[in-house]
Amino acid sequence: QVQLVESGGGLVQTGGSLRLSCAASGRTFSSYAMGWFRQAPGKEREFVSAISYSGASTYYADSVKGRFTISRDNAKNTVYLQMNSLNPEDTAVYYCAAYVERYYSPGNYPNYWGQGTHVTVSS
Repeated sequence: QVQLVESGGGLVQTGGSLRLSCAASGRTFSSYAMGWFRQAPGKEREFVSAISYSGASTYYADSVKGRFTISRDNAKNTVYLQMNSLNPEDTAVYYCAAYVERYYSPGNYPNYWGQGTHVTVSS
């Protein structure tokens, strides 16, 4: 069982930055691919970014490519999402997710979810 706890959300102005963190429990963190998803009000949850178990491979949705950076620190059991150049369309609840696979694939569905952290971008 893996427990995920997100932090770092908040209110930021357009053009600002935030860094989300996701702390994971368990000794298997370093063998899991990790991901970030988001759900805006009235919309379905969508993929944002993912990272392979070692951190060597990263994946991004087109909407965040060039603005967001995912990274991980396996020694700290933590995955991060650095978000720059934020705009109101990035307003959402952001969820951390863990895959039992080592690499992300669009066909894989996360096995574990965090509770989410709110990000609000004001115009």
